[in-house]
Amino acid sequence: MLYELIAAVRPGNLMEVREIAKTAGMIVLNSGGVVRGYTNWGILLLPARARKHQAYYSHGHYFVMRFDASGQTQQVVRNTLGLDPRMIKFSVVKLGERLDQIAGVKGK
Repeated sequence: MLYELIAAVRPGNLMEVREIAKTAGMIVLNSGGVVRGYTNWGILLLPARARKHQAYYSHGHYFVMRFDASGQTQQVVRNTLGLDPRMIKFSVVKLGERLDQIAGVKGK
């Protein structure tokens, strides 16, 4: 199944963003999945002020990761990111399940 992870990391340190993206990618690869690509969106305004781990954030460093993996792997990625204190928000969206559904999906 093709998934898209959209994540907002606390701004300030690009190495933290890279480390989180690498961790999520390694979870997918170690479980037999495929990472299709990463896109760095940079620091953007959050839709609403967010509170995470006793701190308030109005901006976040966004990145997108597209990957093919099983549903169980997607759940492990969600659990791992949810426990990381550097994460502000994230969302995983299923783009398709069969080849005919994901053949027309473009992008990195």
